[in-house]
Amino acid sequence: MTMDRRTLLASGLLAGAASWRAEGMMAPSPATPSDDLPDTPEVISLWPGGAGPGRLRPIAQEIVERSKDPALPDRAIHGISHPRMVVFRPKQPNGAAVLITPGGGYVRVVIDREGYEMARWLAARGFTCFVLFYRLPGEGWATGPDTALIDAQRAIRLIRDRAGQYGFDPARVATMGFSAGGHLCADLASRFDAAVYAPIDEADHQPARPFCAAPIYPVISMTPPLAHAGSRQQMLGDHPTAAQEAAHSPDRNIPGNPPPHFLLHAEDDPAVPVGNTLALRDALKAKGAKVECHLFERGGHGFGLRNAAGKPVAIWPQLWLNWAQTTGLVKQA
Repeated sequence: MTMDRRTLLASGLLAGAASWRAEGMMAPSPATPSDDLPDTPEVISLWPGGAGPGRLRPIAQEIVERSKDPALPDRAIHGISHPRMVVFRPKQPNGAAVLITPGGGYVRVVIDREGYEMARWLAARGFTCFVLFYRLPGEGWATGPDTALIDAQRAIRLIRDRAGQYGFDPARVATMGFSAGGHLCADLASRFDAAVYAPIDEADHQPARPFCAAPIYPVISMTPPLAHAGSRQQMLGDHPTAAQEAAHSPDRNIPGNPPPHFLLHAEDDPAVPVGNTLALRDALKAKGAKVECHLFERGGHGFGLRNAAGKPVAIWPQLWLNWAQTTGLVKQA
């Protein structure tokens, strides 16, 4: 029996519930892949036993469907206590992988528009993709504002540890994130060596530095007026200190060996000012990083793939792909 797209995508989430109960287990995949997916997704739990470390209170998971069009799902999830990755395997691997961190203002994780849709596009071009369902720092974790970064570091280390299983080069693992997920992408690309959790197994001996990073219309600054107020509040609370703002603004934590960055923003973004991307660009340039930055006059916020259609900004995924080839993430034929 052939599954339609919505059934397949839902199965990836439901399978995750089973995988959370066992260390590192991948959920069984549906028997029949959909026509537009090179392979069926698998779910990888990040932590032994499923639950992320440092839980202070029980939280209830909820998935909300925000679309009125059955052909275009737009789900968002919150209450993530069992962080995991959904894997999209390509038919013809190109030897590289991408960790995708969807946005959602650190209130939720956007599943389809900034997760699965991007993963399908990349998998069709040979990338093995891992969509990260990370814990939200405002939902009561002892690790506070580092909670999502802990999951991102753990995720990229697990990806590298399993590179042989999936058939890609463990060195060539990129990151791509959107909005608040762009903040997480940039945070990982700046604080990959930060000791934010204690190693628990051999996978944690893998490096967490991405090969390259693509924060897309990212939240960067935690200091007003550039700060996205909602993300700032979820990460740092109502009255953060200047030191806390600085500690969680990626542009103020660029290391001496930053990975190459691809930056993208629309200048009419009503939610996250374009100054966030410009601040990150300037900080990266000051440290000698390789940076490609694209600004578009129109596009708004949260355009991803579907909301970019019909606008000049719709070219952005191909721009990223062209750039990725120049970094060596994709080997030239």
